[in-house]
Amino acid sequence: MEEKYLTPFSGIIEKAKQNTKPMRVAIAGADAENILRGAFEAEKQGFVEPILIGNFEKIREMVTKLGYDHEKYDIQPVNDGTSPVQYAIDMINAGKADCIMRGNTQTRDFLLPVLHKSNKLMKENKVVSHVVVLHVPEYKKNLAISDVTLLVNPDLRQRRCVARNIVRVLNVAGHKHPNIALLSLVETPSFQMRDTVEAQTLVKEHKETPIADCELVGPIPYDLIMSKEAARLKGYDCPFCGDFDGIVAPNLLAGNLMVKILEHNADATGYGVLVGAKVPIAISSRSDSVEHSFLSLAACAAMLVDRSWDL
Repeated sequence: MEEKYLTPFSGIIEKAKQNTKPMRVAIAGADAENILRGAFEAEKQGFVEPILIGNFEKIREMVTKLGYDHEKYDIQPVNDGTSPVQYAIDMINAGKADCIMRGNTQTRDFLLPVLHKSNKLMKENKVVSHVVVLHVPEYKKNLAISDVTLLVNPDLRQRRCVARNIVRVLNVAGHKHPNIALLSLVETPSFQMRDTVEAQTLVKEHKETPIADCELVGPIPYDLIMSKEAARLKGYDCPFCGDFDGIVAPNLLAGNLMVKILEHNADATGYGVLVGAKVPIAISSRSDSVEHSFLSLAACAAMLVDRSWDL
């Protein structure tokens, strides 16, 4: 992996290596090329012990194809009629794994067992959200975005929890008292746009009773979040423009589009984790880079070192 991709995340990689023993990661549907490459790189760097779950023949074929025959790993074969995700969850509940990672599985097939109450991964009164942390070359710091996978149209309570989850992930990465933006189309609340009114409400509530140890601004459009010059030209008075650490998306479409556009058109790279469950959960798209897979595992391992995300 190129150093330019890893340097912005060197702190979280070093924290991942502080675990007293490698994190046992159960990869659900392990016959996924870049996910396997990332997992074996994490194993090589000493902070991951891969557990490969799925069709035995497909996994062995992929491992051989990628040249990892002699690496340390454990294959847990499952029948075609058995969910590799459920198998991974069962390993977690039996104390045989520390972390779950999405492999070659559909998003829905991965999330439904993870979120199902009977599997006891979810915490009471917690909202699970997918936080993606990206290094965008033209932006001066790493940027966390959520939610990008689960919450289609989050309500006021869910957006409050998403903001809190973003802060938790940033804290693990060493970013204390981050600046969080509540993304909207416009910066002036309008009753025709529910998310702008809710953003205003959240900011007022935060001033009275802080959601988390952070600055919270909104509603605010994307150009003002990313550019101090845009704020100057628009006469928008906010000291955090061009200096935000996290963005709370108003809905799933906006969050998902932001991440994909930054990754595919702005050379951004980073990691993704599910927050709100009892264990760290690494989630990468099957089309994501090797770096994304590796860094997602590093973030999960760092979460085992720093339990502030679990409060």
